[in-house]
Amino acid sequence: MLDQGAPPHNERAAAPASPGVAARLMRRKPVERLVAEGGQGEGGQLRRSLGLWQLTMISIGATLGTGIFVVLGDAVPKAGPAVTLAFVIAGLTALFSALSYAELAGSIPVAGSSYSYAYATLGELVAWVCGWCLVLEYGVSVAAVAVGWGEYLNELLDGTIGVTIPGALSSAPGEGGIINLPALIVVLLAMVFLLGGARESARANTIMVCVKIVALVLFCAVGFMGFKSGNYADFMPLGMTGVSAAGATLFFSYIGFDAASTAGEEAKDPKRDLPRAIMLSLIIVTVLYVLVAGVAVGAWNWKKFDGSEATLAAIMNDVTGQTFWGTMLALGAVISIASVVLTVLYGQTRILFAMARDGLVPKALGKVHAKTGAPRLNTVIVSLFCGVLAALIPLGKLVDATSIGTLFAFALVNVAVIVLRYRRPGLERTFKVPFGPVLPVLGFLFCAYNMFSLDTVTWVVFGCWMAVGLVFYFVYGYRRSRLAADDALAVTAEK
Repeated sequence: MLDQGAPPHNERAAAPASPGVAARLMRRKPVERLVAEGGQGEGGQLRRSLGLWQLTMISIGATLGTGIFVVLGDAVPKAGPAVTLAFVIAGLTALFSALSYAELAGSIPVAGSSYSYAYATLGELVAWVCGWCLVLEYGVSVAAVAVGWGEYLNELLDGTIGVTIPGALSSAPGEGGIINLPALIVVLLAMVFLLGGARESARANTIMVCVKIVALVLFCAVGFMGFKSGNYADFMPLGMTGVSAAGATLFFSYIGFDAASTAGEEAKDPKRDLPRAIMLSLIIVTVLYVLVAGVAVGAWNWKKFDGSEATLAAIMNDVTGQTFWGTMLALGAVISIASVVLTVLYGQTRILFAMARDGLVPKALGKVHAKTGAPRLNTVIVSLFCGVLAALIPLGKLVDATSIGTLFAFALVNVAVIVLRYRRPGLERTFKVPFGPVLPVLGFLFCAYNMFSLDTVTWVVFGCWMAVGLVFYFVYGYRRSRLAADDALAVTAEK
């Protein structure tokens, strides 16, 4: 006898099945939903308090720092005087990606930056990979910048009171020390600022950015006094291979222009101001980089850069024959590099905030403090992680690891622009990359070129990092993502 309450066989067969594995990995989060959820966290909301000026300063603050104050000394021995050309190559890579970031930031103004852009266009698995790369980019970048800060702090202490922090307490174990204590301290100081909220952090950052710009202009003025055209006689002593290697390393100097995009849920008018802030910051930073690199190589023979620390301060001391100007620059560097730690750490916390809201990392990272509007637990955890890296890992390894993670994320952003134009041609865009898909394609190719210029060890580290990330995703995020929960509810409701 038939069960009168049972649905006919054909209706049971027509009931929707649970999405397959491939479909779940490719599920996309609608743009409208991303925007609608902007600012929402566990127990509170982020506060919209940042205008164009603050957003531009965040991007400059995150970009202008260790790349020119410290990494320049590592790049010149690879390229010689052609380091200026290496800056151009790295700058072009950043420019193409910046254009893509500007278009997506105006269309999808949320905290997740390229992670969220990938989620809307390329699917959940690619979004996770992108977010995991951003954790590498921002987290390791904070550590690298903090290590550079310690070098200039020693220069400042030596020039003012004649003492320096012992090597055992200012160098990583791999460089003969026990712990890099200054690097750890500056990360913890940045954490304290961030716990006070975005507005207060932005004010402190703006002051520090102004100081760093003044310091670099001062270097150009003093360094030009020792300019020798003969230092450019052998412009490319190590060939194009050296220029490519230096360009891949110097790309680290441009990391951070995308920091404004992580503030999408705390900007007053994100659709208008985010694209402008990204492009303005990149223009200002590029001009300063070209000027400083040109003066530095003109003032010092390129072979003298090998093994130098606090390079710009050393050049000023050499040119003037006195330590006063180098000490002044070291003071500016100590203040300005601290702003990089502050703003990059800010970006890292906001990306993890977005990932927590989507369920791909623990929800505790998305909890917002009701009084300050800041994700406090998130900030503390990220700061401690970055502080430990800064205290224990040498600078060179951190720089290359940061560069490869960033290049991969930027490559995905260029692809996301093309995909979103194809899928959502009618979506409101307050900025559009000119020349159709040509520039995003060039951006992708430049990123790939710079990635393959990095050494084998960096690729091995990157591969191990990605393997760990994929394991975490399939063990945790694959089943706990909010889109997975929505799919399960939809199937249950229709059965």
